[in-house]
Amino acid sequence: MGESLHAIVLAGGSGTRLWPLSRGELPKQFLHLFGNESLFQGTLKRLRPLAGERIRVVSPGCFSDLVLQQSGAAGMDPKSLLLVEPCAKNTAPAIALGIASLVEEGCPEETPVLVCPSDHVINEDEKFMQAVKYGLEAVSEGNIVVFGIAPNAPETGFGYIRAGESRGSWFRVDEFVEKPDAKRAAALLDEGGWFWNGGIFLFRLGDILDAFRAHLPRIGELLQGGVINLLDQYNSFPSISIDYGIIERYPRMAVVPLDAGWADLGSWDAFYSIGGKDEQGNVISGDVITEDCTNCLFRGNGRLVAAVGLNDILVVDSPDALCISARGTSQKVRTVAEKLRNEKRREVFQAPESVRSWGEYRIVYEGDGIKIKRIRVLPGKSLSLQYHHHRSEHWIVVSGTAKITRENENFFLHEGESAFIGKHQVHRLANPGKLALEIIEVQNGSYLGEDDIVRLKYEEGGEAQ
Repeated sequence: MGESLHAIVLAGGSGTRLWPLSRGELPKQFLHLFGNESLFQGTLKRLRPLAGERIRVVSPGCFSDLVLQQSGAAGMDPKSLLLVEPCAKNTAPAIALGIASLVEEGCPEETPVLVCPSDHVINEDEKFMQAVKYGLEAVSEGNIVVFGIAPNAPETGFGYIRAGESRGSWFRVDEFVEKPDAKRAAALLDEGGWFWNGGIFLFRLGDILDAFRAHLPRIGELLQGGVINLLDQYNSFPSISIDYGIIERYPRMAVVPLDAGWADLGSWDAFYSIGGKDEQGNVISGDVITEDCTNCLFRGNGRLVAAVGLNDILVVDSPDALCISARGTSQKVRTVAEKLRNEKRREVFQAPESVRSWGEYRIVYEGDGIKIKRIRVLPGKSLSLQYHHHRSEHWIVVSGTAKITRENENFFLHEGESAFIGKHQVHRLANPGKLALEIIEVQNGSYLGEDDIVRLKYEEGGEAQ
């Protein structure tokens, strides 16, 4: 199984319901929610036994550094798998971009293609692979397969699929229901025979090309021209999901049950439901102390969290924001995030920790006129040659060796040494060594946004901070 299977991983999306950890520049698929592996990395590792190196990741350009860094850490060849969307256009155009790359590679129409979101939890890989095997049987008969999850609650955040005629390991699809309200969801649960739509699809290349031509003809006509042809028109495509654009209209749909420990983690309530609970029913991570608390989620993030006398509460801490909600209401966190977005609050866009192609940084403190970062530059990497209009910078080396360009001078700094970069001074930070370089950067100025960077030149391995 999987000898010719190709996989398309969708790595867009904002994950606003998991704010304050999920941010505009660091959404949930790239967060290390469980140990040292992100959901995105877990997806790649799960697919590798099925598709080997035949995996493509479709992601907006703003996440390119994250995709490249995390896929490399997961043992993949990062540069061969990334397909960059010019802008976010929902799942139908994103999947079309992945399909166009397979057409460009000359894949035959019989090629099976598996499409997976990158932000789901699947705990039982063997059962997942078995479900894909069943899906390949359905695909061989000309069906497009959607993998269905048996519902355990009247969830309103998923679409529903009604299973029809049984074909052994899979079913014909009788009906799709878009995300229902609570009353309708409860009725579907009572009726039985319904699955949640987990957003995982399997099809043959030729069948999905026919489906695009029939149901999204403008995109379908461009697919045969390959990636460049599609990208030229990408900005003008409608923002439409693959479900609404094709899946709910396609005449030969099959559903394969997926019982593999699947979880969407679309809210902090979902996070609580799958978490390991103590004797009081609490799910606790981080530096947390509780007294007389029951059935709560406490997620610390670096500092001590103390809770007393709380019941059925969700508490999620981050370096610059704290979210508290009653259990059962965490879907409304998205509304809070939207309010912050409308107010242009940095806490919904900016992540305290961020990855770049040259390394990473963590914001230690930010206040009026000052921002302090801890910056890690990988061996042999450098930032771009640049200057700032509104801020000065003071660099202190914590470990490693820094090569500094400042105006017309070049010099080295070692552990404990420092340098000052004034406003408008052209400068560059580089790591010439074989070990990671760590520095503390203190910014001072009237404006400290990440967009106050005038880039003059890129070096090999260089990137803007």
